[in-house]
Amino acid sequence: MKQYTPYLAVVLFATLSLVYMIDYENEINALESEIENQENYIDSLIQCIDTLQWKNEIWDFNVEHETTHLLSAIMFVESGNNDSAHAIGEDAVGCLQIRKTMVDDVNRILKRQKKDLIFTYDDRWLRTKSINMFDIYCKHYGLNTAEEIARCWNGGPRGMDKEATVYYWNKVQDHLDS
Repeated sequence: MKQYTPYLAVVLFATLSLVYMIDYENEINALESEIENQENYIDSLIQCIDTLQWKNEIWDFNVEHETTHLLSAIMFVESGNNDSAHAIGEDAVGCLQIRKTMVDDVNRILKRQKKDLIFTYDDRWLRTKSINMFDIYCKHYGLNTAEEIARCWNGGPRGMDKEATVYYWNKVQDHLDS
């Protein structure tokens, strides 16, 4: 029996070490999960702040007081306010359902303005960058009323001339009125 004592000690030591490693691994996983939850919470707070910031900036468009929630209404109509929304058939993504052509147009605008900012197609998934693209687009095309903003967001720079955008504007307006 004495001859097995060192082996038993090694097995016992290895077993205890394994138990502690598993315990530490579980603790690490729990901490990583907590960090991820905190990051998601911080991201959601940043999105709230950005939306509040936008509501203050909407006055740049000289939009009447009743439509200060225009961006929120457009996001609701576009995606149900879902940052992960993806219309596969149109390849429109994010809370504002931005297509690649919109990113290209905004980047063209920025290049003409000699700005260093460039958006990627992946930026469409990020609320803050989507709002930034929306802002650049609306200001560039001189959209001044809530109807112009909504219809041109839906139908392009000449959206006010398109009968199809009237239905979209009515949906946005219904959300504004609710």
